Amino acid sequence: MPLENLTEKFTNKSAVVGVIGLGYVGLPVACVFARAGFQVIGLDIKKNRVATINTGQSPIEGDEPGLAKLLSEVVNAGRLQATANYRRLAEADAILVAVDTPVDRNNQPQYIALRAAMSELGAVITPGTLIVIESTVAPGTLENVVQPILEEKSGLSAHQDFFLGTCPERVMPGKLLANLQNMDRACGGGTPETAASMVALYRNIVDADLDATDIITAELVKTAENAYRDVQIAFANEVAKICEANNADVWKVRQLVNKSPSRNMHLPGAGVGGHCIPKDPWLLAYSARNTVDLRLIPAARAVNESMPEHIADMTANALAEARLVVSQARVGVLGYAYLENSDDTRHSPTASMVARLHSAVSEITIHDPWVQQYQGDVYKLAEHKHALVLMVKHDDYRELDLKRLKKIMRTPILIDGRGFFDPLKVQTAGFTYWGIGRGKPEAY
Repeated sequence: MPLENLTEKFTNKSAVVGVIGLGYVGLPVACVFARAGFQVIGLDIKKNRVATINTGQSPIEGDEPGLAKLLSEVVNAGRLQATANYRRLAEADAILVAVDTPVDRNNQPQYIALRAAMSELGAVITPGTLIVIESTVAPGTLENVVQPILEEKSGLSAHQDFFLGTCPERVMPGKLLANLQNMDRACGGGTPETAASMVALYRNIVDADLDATDIITAELVKTAENAYRDVQIAFANEVAKICEANNADVWKVRQLVNKSPSRNMHLPGAGVGGHCIPKDPWLLAYSARNTVDLRLIPAARAVNESMPEHIADMTANALAEARLVVSQARVGVLGYAYLENSDDTRHSPTASMVARLHSAVSEITIHDPWVQQYQGDVYKLAEHKHALVLMVKHDDYRELDLKRLKKIMRTPILIDGRGFFDPLKVQTAGFTYWGIGRGKPEAY
């Protein structure tokens, strides 16, 4: 199919849209295209996920405003069907790919899912199909990984027989639908005409800027923006440690710093988690690994990766300062997801913190209202504990009765890894408060 005819189908919504990967990115994408009036085929290799979606139920359990309702509506209307069979994608005019693209322990890209998806897809695509990679990848991945596999498996030529581009996702748990609609997107096409066709497709679901560009630029934009955020967070975390050393309050420092024009000091915290920020800086760095002496990006990653261990050490210090036998202490941890009001546990900072603290104390118990494995009565968890560690700013924890907690705990020590609590209120309730970016308890 000529590209101009494909673009026309995008404009009049007669195109069939395929989505590979029905997780945090792909599922909402499939839903919003179905809502816009397209017939959508969603593919996932997890058959239980496929079955759940086809009943109109969302497999995502976090607080995602509107997603469950929208999914039910488009499935019941027959506009979204999920499948585990790649052959169904032969019907699609545009196929969007949203699969996992992690890095290994050596910070090297691991494209197992992407390569497998491209191999399966290449065997079924038909001439005239537009393929868009929404997954975040290292710059150069479409040229060096995606295109060769598709061409080999299909026998077709990219940019001639089929059209290839990338439009990296810009969503985060808790705001999936809102981000899809309101965030600017970079539409990187293999040719300017492909980029323009991608803009026509995404205009059906995006009420923000859609910037037509080339593939390498779009790949760089996504990895660079997350690396930039990682560096900003690392600066805030390092300042927080400096404030602790000076018995100062980083939250007051940050407030006054940000009064200066064009300053936007980020929030420090107990760790950076999720699927994107812990890996995307490494994807950006990987693309220039043999030519650029990289210093800032690895340093920022090291700072942010150290924060869960910092909270673990703060907890051990708090127990020791209270003249407790640290090795006999029992600790309760509040929050396991990487983000507040979400069930997403990918690269959980809590997991790293617990791994560090586990060797120092007798017992660690975890609570999280959104993660099924750790749900339960938070007060039951707190019984006879020597300390509580807040790792995630779930809204549920705003309702905690501190006085009740004090009565049931063995020693009332609270370690705040997110600047979540008001230190004075915590102390008034009878707790000893330790917090990230704040000095020892006697300092406030």
